[in-house]
Parts: sequence; C-alpha cells; structure tokens
Amino acid sequence: MESKASTTRQRKIDKSELIKDVEQYPDAYQKERAERFGVCQKAIWQALKKLGLTYKKNSTSSESRRKRPAGISTKKTTV
Repeated sequence: MESKASTTRQRKIDKSELIKDVEQYPDAYQKERAERFGVCQKAIWQALKKLGLTYKKNSTSSESRRKRPAGISTKKTTV
C-alpha cells in the first residue's frame, strides 16, 4: 500500500476576516458571525479559540438595554 501525500485542508473561515469581524462587531453572538461566514456556530467557536479570542459581552450595555418586568414600578408611593 502506498501512503498518500499529506495536503493542508482548505479552511472555510479566513482568520484575518474573522479578526476584522470581531473588531467591527465586538458584541455579536457567535451564531450571527456564523451566518455571516456561512458556517456553523461551532466552527466560529473553534476558530476564535484557536486565535485566543475570548467572548465577553459588555455588561453595562446589556443592563441598559434590559427591559423591566411588566407590573413592577420604580416609583415610590407613600400611603
């Protein structure tokens, strides 16, 4: 049996394009990135992991966008 010559696999995600995407959309979800690149979310996760990029949402922006539950008033009433 002859051994096959090894070839490098063509990657679907261009690392430089992924870095640009992270810089342009820092708060995007992996699912959103996957849709832009035409791959599954796990592929984005693996690529970000290989690049050493972590994913953390900005907590202050999330809190400001959070909606108050219905029926809860922030006004104080005196009886």
